[in-house]
This record gives sequence, structure tokens and C-alpha cells, in this order.
Amino acid sequence: MFSVNPFAEISATVSPTVMQWYIVVMALFVAGGTLFDMIHKKSARYFFQDREAKKKRATRALGGGETAALAARTVVVDVLASGEFCKTPRRIAHLLSFYGFIAYLVATVVMVFCYPTKDAATPAWLPGLWYLGAALVMAGGYWFWFFIRVDVAKEGHSPFRLTHADLFVVSLLASVTLGFVWGLTQADFLLALYVIASTVLFVGVPWSKFSHMFYKPAAAFQKRVEEADGSTNLPPPADRPLL
Repeated sequence: MFSVNPFAEISATVSPTVMQWYIVVMALFVAGGTLFDMIHKKSARYFFQDREAKKKRATRALGGGETAALAARTVVVDVLASGEFCKTPRRIAHLLSFYGFIAYLVATVVMVFCYPTKDAATPAWLPGLWYLGAALVMAGGYWFWFFIRVDVAKEGHSPFRLTHADLFVVSLLASVTLGFVWGLTQADFLLALYVIASTVLFVGVPWSKFSHMFYKPAAAFQKRVEEADGSTNLPPPADRPLL
């Protein structure tokens, strides 16, 4: 069951071309939504204005090699290892969701574009990667939702209490969970719910935290640059990480 391409299974009733165009349109919504969010919140403008102001306070110039090293450190520590989270459970939950979503997304794109029909003979490991990625997202996401969230763990609110800030997590979990169950059952009503949840996830970028995954690496890199060239106006952290 976990070795069967669920998208190829429905290719007789849903055209592969339709599935491929759906992915393209959702990718455009993510790109457009992120751009709209940057313009609406003026985050890019603020970022560059702030950087120009801090350049004047820099006490030393960084060489190309040092800048590249800071960029590499940002990728390894802040992106790949989620170094921004100091609490181990929160970091693990984030990493499970992060790597799970990447595996799930990549497997989806490859199956839909490269193996869209039963005749294409999908490699058995590819659907397995899709299901594994979905399972990792659910493990990390539901762990965070029910046990780690500040308003649940610290403030005692019900885990079923929803706010505007929860749009990204809720739509992500709904999309992945419905996709996982639909893939196993091939039920038409679950497919419809899966498409609706996925559409909310990708179309809702301007109103959710989806776009933050693009901002955070840039902000983390800029913070390292400011600490290295002396332009930061923030006090040093109490416990500076080794990396």
C-alpha cells in the first residue's frame, strides 16, 4: 500500500495535466503571496533601510570569505539544525515537520510530473518517501499543537482554541493528514477535502506564517553579519552558541 503512487491511481479520472497545473498554480500563489506580504508589511523596505543605517555603525569590513562562512553557518545552524529554538522539544518538533514537509513536497512533485500514470511504473521508494514525509509532518505538527504551544503548555488554553496565527499550522496539518488518509483509501470525498486544505495552505500565504520560512534565514544571516562587523545595536546573548 505504501509503495503505490496515489496520484497515478486517480489518473484515469483526474487528468495528470490538471494535477500538474494545480501544482504550478499553487507555486505561483506562494511566490505571489510572499511578494505581496513583503510589500504590504513593507518588510523588505525596512530590512534594507535598517541595513544601510547599520552599515554606518560598522567597526570593521567583512571580506568575501568571511561573509561566505557566515552564510554557510547560517544554513547549517539556523536552517538545517533550527538553531533559533533553544528548547529541545520545540527544535525536534520543528525539524520533524521541516524535513518531513520537504520530503513530502519533493515526492509529490516528482510523482505528479515524472510518474503521473500507472503506465509510468513509479519506483516503490517514492510513494514510501511521500508517506514517510507526511508522517513526520504529522508527528512534529501534532506534538507541537497539543503539547508544546505556549498558549497550551504555559497558559492552559485548550489545544482546540484557534487564532489567526494558527492558520499555517492548521492548514498544513489538515492538508498532510487528509493526503495521507486519502492516499491509503482513495476515497473521493477525502480527495476533495485534501485539495481544499492544500489550496488554503498555499493561497493563504499572505495571511499565515508560511512566508516566514523565507524571511528567517535572511534575518538570521543579517544578524550574524551585524555581530561580525560590529554594526548591531543588540546586547550579546547570555549564552552564546558554540556555532
